[in-house]
Amino acid sequence: MNQYQRRSEEYPPLQHSKGRGQQADSQRQERRADQRGRHYIKEAYNELVHKVTWPSFSSLQSSAVLVMVASVIFALLVFAMDFVFRNGVEFVYKLLY
Repeated sequence: MNQYQRRSEEYPPLQHSKGRGQQADSQRQERRADQRGRHYIKEAYNELVHKVTWPSFSSLQSSAVLVMVASVIFALLVFAMDFVFRNGVEFVYKLLY
C-alpha cells in the first residue's frame, strides 16, 4: 500500500450537506445570471445606439417603394402563371372528355 492509498482510506470523501451552503450557491448563481442578463442588455443597447449605422429617412422611403413595386410585379407574375396553367388544364380536359 502506497502513501496515497493510505491517505484516501484515512480521509473519506466529504459528504455535501444540503443546507445554507447550497442555498447560497444557488443564490449566487442567480445573481450572476441576472448580472449577465443586465450586461447583455446594456451592451446590446450601446451597440444599437452608438455603433449601428441607420439609414436616412429618404433612403428608407426609396427602399420601401422598391420593395412594394417588386412585390406587385411578383404578384402579377404569379397571377399570370396561375391563369395560364388553369386555362391550359381546362383546355386539355375539354379535349379529352
